Amino acid sequence: MIRLEHILTPARSLVNVPGGSKKRVLEQIAKVIARDLPDLDPQAIFESFVAREKLGSTGFGNGIAIPHCRMSGCASPLSAVLHLDAPVDFDAIDGAPVDLLFVLLVPEAATDEHLELLRQIASMLDREDVRERLRQASTSEALYQTVVDIQSGQ
Repeated sequence: MIRLEHILTPARSLVNVPGGSKKRVLEQIAKVIARDLPDLDPQAIFESFVAREKLGSTGFGNGIAIPHCRMSGCASPLSAVLHLDAPVDFDAIDGAPVDLLFVLLVPEAATDEHLELLRQIASMLDREDVRERLRQASTSEALYQTVVDIQSGQ
């Protein structure tokens, strides 16, 4: 079974990311991911996230969003986590603005794997103590390490 810490890296764990708007955040995410997938165009990644958001917001509640999409040209699942410098309106189900984003990009054919990763992320973020720990991480390294610790039950 694939685990979150295997598809997340310290370079894709970012704190104090400038927010501004939902669109601007999705653009930032696309650029972060494109650094690790040189064959993929950041604009194409951005458009995939926007298309997914049009189906319904990935704003999950409690200041959390889980933007995700399938992407041709993506060979294996890839994740990023961003803590924004200020919350943005993400059309979340509870109406609360979002400051913590877990991103998931999966190959076009991935289905069970994709759903399992989303389930892992959602159940982890369902806990208030976990959200607090993630928000308190002050560096990219600390944010990444927090995810790894939480995943291994620490």
